[in-house]
Amino acid sequence: MLLLSFGDQGYGDELFRGALLTISIAVVGYVAAFAGGMVLALGTLDERGVRWLLWRGYASAFMSVPALLVIFLIYFGGAQILSAVLSPLGLGGRLEVTPFVAGAAGLAIVYSACLAEIVRAAIKNVPPGQFEAAQALQLPKLLIWLFIIAPQAARLAMPGIVNLWIVVLKDTALISLVGLKDIIAQAKVAAGVTKEPFLFYIAAALFFVAMNALTLWASGWLDRNVARGMSMSRN
Repeated sequence: MLLLSFGDQGYGDELFRGALLTISIAVVGYVAAFAGGMVLALGTLDERGVRWLLWRGYASAFMSVPALLVIFLIYFGGAQILSAVLSPLGLGGRLEVTPFVAGAAGLAIVYSACLAEIVRAAIKNVPPGQFEAAQALQLPKLLIWLFIIAPQAARLAMPGIVNLWIVVLKDTALISLVGLKDIIAQAKVAAGVTKEPFLFYIAAALFFVAMNALTLWASGWLDRNVARGMSMSRN
């Protein structure tokens, strides 16, 4: 266990920094995916018109390819794409896409499409009578969405949203392939130096198990509180 200690004799501090970086990129990528998914879901509730066709093209493209491929495209070609777009605006110059930016952007692009489908399905499954009753009371549309539709849709979407967070957290391991010093990369370096791969890979695996356990506990607590509020409202 000396190899897992903090300080000059162990790799505990490197693994800890890698764990913090893993959590950081998972949070940034997931929050960006959540924001993008919400915009896409609300903008494509009407399954007609140009927006719907554009959405189907976006969803088909990014839900069909691995997240790693999107990360590679952004990391190795993102700078050229940005330069080509910004040059006509006089904003050209040498641009650099870091592994963190490439990883967060790749996760956000891929999983915003998945999250949009989860949110759209949840909204579609809210009973139509809820909309009709609120409109009959002549409530403002903003209040209808904030206080009637959103709480019910959130409860329906919660399992999918939680599962997607777990998937995003696990997929952060892919970003080590573009040079990010996450917990997987730190474990690989420590295993190579010490010739103890089993020890360090088990430590990295336990980190993900602990994060998933914490996620399931937090989602269970939130679900119980939401369900209690729904049962009280029915009473």
